[in-house]
Amino acid sequence: MDYKNEILRLKEERNAIVVAHLYQDGEIQDIADMVGDSFELSRYCADTDKDVIVFCGVHFMAESAKILSPDKTVLLPAPDAGCPMADMADVEGLRKLKERYPEAAVVCYVNTTAAIKAECDICCTSSIAEKVVRSVHNKQIIFLPDRNLGSNIAKQIPEKDFIFWPGFCPTHNALSPMHVAEAREAYPNALLAIHPEVPPEVAELADYVGSTKQIIEYCTKSDKKEFIIGTEEGILHQLKKKNPDKIFHMLKYNFICPNMKKTTMEKLYESLRDMKHEITLDKDIIERASLSLERMLAVK
Repeated sequence: MDYKNEILRLKEERNAIVVAHLYQDGEIQDIADMVGDSFELSRYCADTDKDVIVFCGVHFMAESAKILSPDKTVLLPAPDAGCPMADMADVEGLRKLKERYPEAAVVCYVNTTAAIKAECDICCTSSIAEKVVRSVHNKQIIFLPDRNLGSNIAKQIPEKDFIFWPGFCPTHNALSPMHVAEAREAYPNALLAIHPEVPPEVAELADYVGSTKQIIEYCTKSDKKEFIIGTEEGILHQLKKKNPDKIFHMLKYNFICPNMKKTTMEKLYESLRDMKHEITLDKDIIERASLSLERMLAVK
């Protein structure tokens, strides 16, 4: 079957858009109306006038699209595409932490469930986490669920007191200084660009730390020709498209998020064909969670 043309036909028929995260397979990125990091996709979904949003990513991302566009139909082609980091945070545990630190503002990474976002003051993505924390007047910050992102941001804002949730991304957390040393030895002329979900001791060794979009911009603007990339390998698709004259090496072999790879062209086609795997959320959750996301989108 010609999945590409069938998907394009169904998009028109359903008045739908397809959005894809930068960690998706290249063929999924190529057929999407928008490819980006979490922040870009959040903005795009909030602004669309289409009736249907098909989200090629993981569950929390599709939930965020539904929260920002509650009147639209949001589909997740791979319903089992979860996020281990998001699953590490639970509502009961967060409520207890809020009771212990009543003066703290609660900042949650976008990699959280809708139920967690409903308990938080403001959301953030890796690209604007520092801006978000600086925008909060409270001195104490409860940051969840990613202890690594939180720790890397805390170093830039020493005037704030951080309370970290002990969560992490299994894919990024697997990086170690040993990987950096080996890559530096193998590619001595390459610059190292790393995602802030890595452990702080690894981030300290990078030439640049930023979100997926920021890494692409950094490598594209640089006059250097060789780079080591410290994030999920799906990012290579856009890096190579934008920089055909540059060389990219992965910091770690088999640097893959298994959940991001669950979306296939067949699943995307079937989701549009049957309008299946729709994201549904309680109205109360949508109303409360939307506050944290809207505050994030308002940060300049």
